[in-house]
Amino acid sequence: MTQNADRLAGEQRKTFHKRGNFAPVESEQTLDSLQVAGELPADLNGLYVRNGPNPAINPSSHWFVGDGMLHGINFNQGKVGWYRNRYVHTKMLRREGKYLSDDGSVDRTVCVANTNIVRHAGKMLALVENAFPMEVNSDLSTVGSYDFNGKLNSAMTAHPKICPTTGDMLFFGYHFAAPYLTYNRSNAAGELVFSRDIDVTGPTMIHDFAITENHVIFLDLPVVFDMALAMSGESLPYIWSDDYPARIGVLPRNDEAAPVCWFDIDPCYVFHVMNAFDDADGVVLDAARYPKVWQGDNASFTSAYLYRWEIDLIRGTIKEKLLESPAIEFPRTNEGVQGRPYRYGYAPIFDDGIESQQVGRVGKLDWQKNEWQLFDFGEDVAPGEFVFAPAANAKEEDDGYLLGFAYRSAHERSSLYVFDARFNQATPLARVDLPVRVPFGFHGNWMPN
Repeated sequence: MTQNADRLAGEQRKTFHKRGNFAPVESEQTLDSLQVAGELPADLNGLYVRNGPNPAINPSSHWFVGDGMLHGINFNQGKVGWYRNRYVHTKMLRREGKYLSDDGSVDRTVCVANTNIVRHAGKMLALVENAFPMEVNSDLSTVGSYDFNGKLNSAMTAHPKICPTTGDMLFFGYHFAAPYLTYNRSNAAGELVFSRDIDVTGPTMIHDFAITENHVIFLDLPVVFDMALAMSGESLPYIWSDDYPARIGVLPRNDEAAPVCWFDIDPCYVFHVMNAFDDADGVVLDAARYPKVWQGDNASFTSAYLYRWEIDLIRGTIKEKLLESPAIEFPRTNEGVQGRPYRYGYAPIFDDGIESQQVGRVGKLDWQKNEWQLFDFGEDVAPGEFVFAPAANAKEEDDGYLLGFAYRSAHERSSLYVFDARFNQATPLARVDLPVRVPFGFHGNWMPN
């Protein structure tokens, strides 16, 4: 009985993304005249869009590999314009071409574009980390694959960083064959102006990185490409390795051709960074850290906790510490403090691991006070990532709003919640109720008009 129970639990762990609100929705829709509970802020003008996997034909082998679908809500002077969900119409969706050919060559125009969406230099880009971006319009229709006018020769991470000072977009691409990691920079006009290969230990999966005003921070961690998984076609081809070292690398932004300075750390994995910044002696990095992930199989997720790494570039040392934090994922900040000293961070709370997503809270961290404020949605509401939208004429870092989708299981529907980011009241400012379900997904952004 124990073996059968373990086998059943293992199968359920591997297929969680096919059940409940992880399961895909069946159609693209445009909805007007949406119900709003509460009062939307009058200065909320723009578009909130979130990306995520929504397999179009067959259930996917892993949560990370379903076809990308965008879910967007348009706001104008505190009124809801529309809700739309649209597939990113990729070659993969149309079942055209092959990402990996029989000769080992890769076509980076073939992708699922299911992880994030950003706007830079007037272009909206739907992203997945193993391919080129897909350009989309503000009505969520698809333009097509985008390679920076033929200059991009690597994949593009789903987590580029836009510097609030220069307007540059910094990003990287990783690959299962050498060169394993390539660093890129696009200027404020959207022109790709710098690329270089970065030496890492091997074919590591690098989901996120960080920038400061003066540095770029890379994460060379022990989740690595596995050829057997890749050949099987039954799962994401990355798995934990006890033999792969864990390192953090720091590159100066004022000399991008300089050597990367690497620091050994305890084995761990990081999917998402909260922020990083320069201090007197070096850099500080804050991220959601897993002690291990995908050991034995890559279907399940343990809990991640907020850690801080203090890197002393003068003495060549690094300190790592666990912060007083609930289990979190999808950490975010006000994008205006990207790479700068900051006071506030925001994240949904996942006490039982991200794949459970049954009972949910969203939290605000005040670094100055070293405390969390938590909003509990209750047993029937499960939130995902929440993003920051600055208020008009904002004077403080937390002058603005938090926006994010949450699934209301009792109604089998989803809502977009809007909070005052100052967390100075016990309830959301408003809730936009949808007559449809928004499946659990990954990342989005606020794009002001």
